[in-house]
Amino acid sequence: MPVVVVESPAKAKTINKYLGNDFTVLASYGHVRDLPPKDGSVDPENDFDMKWEVASTSKKHVKAIADALKDDNALILATDPDREGEAISWHLQEALTNRKSIKKDTPVSRVVFNQITKKAVTEAMENPRQVDMPLVEAYLARRALDYLVGFNLSPVLWRKLPGAKSAGRVQSVTLRLIVEREMEIEAFRAREYWSVKALLATPRGQEFEARLVTLAGKKLDKFDLGNATQAEMAVQAITSRDLTVSSVEAKPATRNPSAPFMTSTLQQEASRKFGMGARATMSTAQRLYEAGHITYMRTDGIDMAPEAVQMARDAIKDRYGAEYVPGEPRVYKNKAKNAQEAHECIRPTDMTKDAASLKSLEPDQRKLYDLIWKRTLACQMASARLERTTVEISSKDAQVGLRANGQVILFDGFLKVYEEGRDDVVVDDDDKRLPQITQGDAMDKRAVTPEQHFTQPPPRYTEATLVKRMEELGIGRPSTYASIVTTIQDREYVRKEGNRLIPEDKGRLVTAFLENYFRKYVGYDFTAGLEDQLDQISAADADYKVVLSRFWRDFSAAIAETSDLRITEVLEKINEVLEPHLFPPTEDGSDPRLCPHCGAGKLSMRTARSGGAFIGCSNYPECRYTRPFGPPDPEAEASAIPPDGKLLGEDQGDEIRVFKGRFGPYVQRGPVTEENKKPPRQSVPKDWPAEELELDRALMLLSLPRQIGPHPEDGIMVWSNIGRYGPYIKHAESTSDRGGTNANLESLDEVFTVGMNRAVQLLAEKVASRGGRGKAAKPIRELGDHPEAGGAVNIMDGKYGPYVKWEKINATIPDTISPEELTMAQAVDLIDERAAKSGKKVTKKKAAPKKKAAPKKKPTAKK
Repeated sequence: MPVVVVESPAKAKTINKYLGNDFTVLASYGHVRDLPPKDGSVDPENDFDMKWEVASTSKKHVKAIADALKDDNALILATDPDREGEAISWHLQEALTNRKSIKKDTPVSRVVFNQITKKAVTEAMENPRQVDMPLVEAYLARRALDYLVGFNLSPVLWRKLPGAKSAGRVQSVTLRLIVEREMEIEAFRAREYWSVKALLATPRGQEFEARLVTLAGKKLDKFDLGNATQAEMAVQAITSRDLTVSSVEAKPATRNPSAPFMTSTLQQEASRKFGMGARATMSTAQRLYEAGHITYMRTDGIDMAPEAVQMARDAIKDRYGAEYVPGEPRVYKNKAKNAQEAHECIRPTDMTKDAASLKSLEPDQRKLYDLIWKRTLACQMASARLERTTVEISSKDAQVGLRANGQVILFDGFLKVYEEGRDDVVVDDDDKRLPQITQGDAMDKRAVTPEQHFTQPPPRYTEATLVKRMEELGIGRPSTYASIVTTIQDREYVRKEGNRLIPEDKGRLVTAFLENYFRKYVGYDFTAGLEDQLDQISAADADYKVVLSRFWRDFSAAIAETSDLRITEVLEKINEVLEPHLFPPTEDGSDPRLCPHCGAGKLSMRTARSGGAFIGCSNYPECRYTRPFGPPDPEAEASAIPPDGKLLGEDQGDEIRVFKGRFGPYVQRGPVTEENKKPPRQSVPKDWPAEELELDRALMLLSLPRQIGPHPEDGIMVWSNIGRYGPYIKHAESTSDRGGTNANLESLDEVFTVGMNRAVQLLAEKVASRGGRGKAAKPIRELGDHPEAGGAVNIMDGKYGPYVKWEKINATIPDTISPEELTMAQAVDLIDERAAKSGKKVTKKKAAPKKKAAPKKKPTAKK
């Protein structure tokens, strides 16, 4: 039986169902080889030689395929129909050749299918080919580029920007998009404007809304009503005049359906409608594809196979009627900059099956399949027919004009099945339905209302809008969108709040560094240009090593230029770049970088080895002023703890202050002096915000450790205190005594309230629990000594059930044998079996040597 290899066991199971017993279908479980994550895996000095290793988790899968080839010397590679799938097939062929499982006479073929159906699989088997090396070389180039950037740029970040984790070729460009959008939002200044609406009624008493569009005979622009006074004047102008319908115009309109899904639009729509992230969407789609329900889900294509179009049209006619089927099939042309290799759109493999008919689907699969099914049918349905109406209303002197818009759906067409979602919903008055209105009708004014508005900043990216923007710029490909968006979140460069992506401090710093020292390599055009070159390689129009050589020549020079950069120089440069964000202008016009504590030092950004960025004073260590990274927060500044401590009040003539220390905030009684270099101090618990601490609580902390009293049994003192691991009690001569017994308290309040009875109970429980440690478990049944080797044989009760214990051998008792009925003979068999498996030997005890009989005394002769 020929050996067929696919990526996943789920896919193998589906394909095996179609191929039957004439083939052996095995899974590679994805890629079997990769570049080792260490320097030198790609060698630019040796013609970009790449050192591949079979992953430890993949060795058993490669062995299974190799073993299967011993029985049938024919290999069919049936991995996914894209660059990545072609690469997996190539890796498998190389790995099996290296271990001599593929011989000179071994026929190796490659088959591809865009959907896992019996017809598609059968046709693919009848049309085998060889591995497409241009596709493989495009993969090799992408993999080498990502490796060269990651393993050469990341160390520069580690050395020059402490706290930065790593940089990637496409991830860094995507991060730049998010950071730049955030900077646009921060730089945005809202502008006020007003609108005026009137609630009007027809002669028949039917109400509708109209908005003011003309004032003083002039068409109003958006900002013409800039304040409340101007808006009120507009209200007076309307209320003081009689209004009449000057025109009613109804125009027919049509709405056409959206194109079928490709990878990016599927991710966008799943995000809009279900809040699914890119990774979750692709994982769910992968399971649908492997089960044979949809076509391949990583594609830039939106065209549909002719037979699929006909299937869709037939399904529409059967379900909704002939009027919902357009006269001619709809044809969609791809608009993407770089369409992936001849892939069809994402669609169901069987148009007649809706989500309700697929009983075995999990909830997330059902939702996504329903979305794909509806979009596919809708894309081949008739257009929706509408009637859009515009009503113009004016005063006799033409000084005031209002407009009302509305629409009526005459035929729903594709809207019966599906309507595409929107990223940022805008209220549209045009969708409203209007009552019957006739030209010349006098309008009754029921209410005239001014409304205040402010311009809005550009919205933060969602995963959907980010993928859309990446696609527009030509950055990344269908197989990479999900991993890119996930990686920048995993590296903590970006966080997700609700559905929006917000850059973290680390993300801003990395972007600022790369834009200043590697600007070319985070350029949108440059990254898109590299994608174009990779497409040229896949089409056999470019040599991948020439592309790598050209890239490496310039990139390695850029890396070398940063070798002499000092960290202080880098930070100062980033200070300049981020100055509008970190040091915005002050209201009084003073220097925003002047230290508010010492009044002499200059504020600048600094980084800590822990990875956090902060703002500090240039007069450090004399001035220890710091604040969090980012623009100043007046409220936080007001409650912040200054470097010389925050005064909480006085007690017994001593100042009580709270300080920020190296290991966290603490309270202190009195100042440090020559006579008193270590005044009383106590750490502030994490549950008590140091900025909000008041005098009474500070005094409670300074009263620790607290004496509860002498233990009733031995008279040794019992204390309560707050330690490194939280509140506790201690039974010892002093709190500094390393001996004694400690027991945890449940809450901070107990430190100040726990009494002797409770303390004695907790200490007794702790002693009891400690005393149980190390004691040998008691057997549930003793069988006696091993009949051959000696030593006790016992039955024990273990975590996973009863077992036989003898010496250092533990043997599980099968479920078929009751521990109460187990005999010594059975126990010995279990011990021998377990010993053989673990390579141990049961040494039989030697029989005790027989005692030599005492020599018989010869009888002495009587004299």
